[in-house]
Amino acid sequence: MAIDDERSFRPKAGSVRSDIPRLGKAKSFLTVAKKIARQHRNRPSKSAQLSGAAKIKGRPEGRQIGPGVKRGRGAAFARSRSLSGGWRYSRPGMRRVIVKARYVREAGRNGRGAAHLRYIQRDGTARDGERGQLYSAEEDHCDGGIFLERGREDRHQFRLIVSPEDGAELSDLAGYTRDLMSRIEVDLGTRLDWVAVNHHNTGHPHVHVIIRGVDELGEDLVINGDYLAHGIRERASELATLELGLVSELEQRHKIVREIDQDRFTRIDRALIDNTTNNLVDLRQGDDETSNSIDRSHRLRRLSKLAKMGLARELDPAVWELKPDLAATLREIGERGDIIRTMQKALKAEGMVRDPLALEIHDAPTPKRIVGRILDNYLNDELGDRISLVIDAIDGHTHHVSGISPEMIEDARIGSVIEIGPAEVGLRSSDRTIASLADNGIFHPSIHLEHLDKGSDHETYVAAHVRRLEVLRRAGIVERIDADRWRISADFEERVSAFNASRNCQTRIRILSNFDLETQIGSDGATWLDRRLLATDAGDLSPSGFGIEVRDAMAARREHLIEQGDATRQRNGRILYRRNLLSVLQEREVSRVGAELSASSGLPFRPTRDGENVKGTFTATRQLASGKFALIEKAHEFTLVPWRPVMDRQLGREVHGQMRGGTVSWQFGRQKGLGI
Repeated sequence: MAIDDERSFRPKAGSVRSDIPRLGKAKSFLTVAKKIARQHRNRPSKSAQLSGAAKIKGRPEGRQIGPGVKRGRGAAFARSRSLSGGWRYSRPGMRRVIVKARYVREAGRNGRGAAHLRYIQRDGTARDGERGQLYSAEEDHCDGGIFLERGREDRHQFRLIVSPEDGAELSDLAGYTRDLMSRIEVDLGTRLDWVAVNHHNTGHPHVHVIIRGVDELGEDLVINGDYLAHGIRERASELATLELGLVSELEQRHKIVREIDQDRFTRIDRALIDNTTNNLVDLRQGDDETSNSIDRSHRLRRLSKLAKMGLARELDPAVWELKPDLAATLREIGERGDIIRTMQKALKAEGMVRDPLALEIHDAPTPKRIVGRILDNYLNDELGDRISLVIDAIDGHTHHVSGISPEMIEDARIGSVIEIGPAEVGLRSSDRTIASLADNGIFHPSIHLEHLDKGSDHETYVAAHVRRLEVLRRAGIVERIDADRWRISADFEERVSAFNASRNCQTRIRILSNFDLETQIGSDGATWLDRRLLATDAGDLSPSGFGIEVRDAMAARREHLIEQGDATRQRNGRILYRRNLLSVLQEREVSRVGAELSASSGLPFRPTRDGENVKGTFTATRQLASGKFALIEKAHEFTLVPWRPVMDRQLGREVHGQMRGGTVSWQFGRQKGLGI
């Protein structure tokens, strides 16, 4: 054996194992070393550095796209652009295309995928103002329900908005989208399952694309971050340029000129910011700037516009100072302008004219109570899930409220009358009852039951307080000693108020009526107009706008009630309404609807009286003028009872409760009594 061989050190690794089982599966030294090496060279690509901190919607603020250049499908395409000098869509003459992308987890399981699909297919988005048509790679008319069913178990989905600047000049937007998706499939190396809808309801036609989060083998589809941020945009720009040709210098000049007087963030503003030093822009013309005199004139004209807006000021001839928050302010102004145009469009669609000074824009939660009818609802961000509402209110103003959860207005429609107000942060009635009955810091459900009136079954009422205590126990506010003893602290009310305030941070919404004023006037049910007539206080009704329409509708409803014998007019002009008017009208409508359902289903309808027990299977809901009702089926009959939000999760299940005071006190599950 050679001397070198005797003295050389050749370690031999043994089998991979872990001395600490709780750490999970052991990793080899080579795997760990490779991971550390990747982390140390995990830097943004050159293209990402050239284009700034590109971000994808849905990612945490401040997270850059560059580090993921070696991971996910499309990474090879991103690397090729990094090596060849950057992304080509920014080169002179290329057609501009805006691409927004978002990654959404479990959209098929939580119902958000269906809600988004309904939104992008809503009325008024097609070229002729009709409902948007869903299409795919092979079909011009495809079924969104089937697409959702295929992706119900997908871990995620991708949502894209592709908006070519010159989209109105493209001969076939659907064909353009299919070509784009074909190129994306080549770049990603897999077939994609996608659907799309063309929108022509804005100044720039654009396309909404939804991509399932699986590849052609059914595995999770992981797309490289740089490709999402830049690659799709490059392919879209290439296709638009291929069809329309390169942008000529004259065409580019006209586009720049149109941006000079716009109240939004423009390319000229971006160029000004890129050339600032300590917020100063020096446009004094030198000998080497004669070839750029046209661009300089555009910037000077834009600066004059910004000065009128209070966002810039001239310190010396051709030396300007920009506001530090120029970009953010211009973007906010642009968004506000878009909102105002949306509100005016919604009013125009209903044939209404409102004073521009009567348009109010709110960020949720709203600081005041608003009552009015819904004119329009749309997504805040067309890739997201939050809803914006345009409301024509009884105060004579038209309000725009954003950031609404879709579940809060699930039953509302265009024309529905709703009430929006700030979240309630005080104590609930159950919290006050618990605090008042606590004896030396101990609350006894059995003692609570003894305090109630005799002769009625109040166990379900007390059980509701026990369930509330269980919620507060999980929040660390109360302590459960046993089934009949709960420890209540001395600062119980203060802690519960803080707990309610932390949970109720959203705007509070109540649907007053799902029917418009015209339908309510002739309805046989207990309508919102009836409640206003009985309240007799019309001080919140404006003498203009929707307020005057409500006044006229109340007068017409009053005459209808007189004709039906539910009200009488005395000689002095005073109106007397039937005793228990709302209950009588509700019973009348429920009986009519029950008879109609009985005729169609073959099951007899039996109304439920106050104090009567309700038991059966909750099968459906019905929207009536008197409100929302639940259909409860028994073996050989059915009934209609007022619906409550707590019933949402009980659809298709057996429920039981007791009718009390016009509503039902429900008890779900098999458990009875006060035990937990």
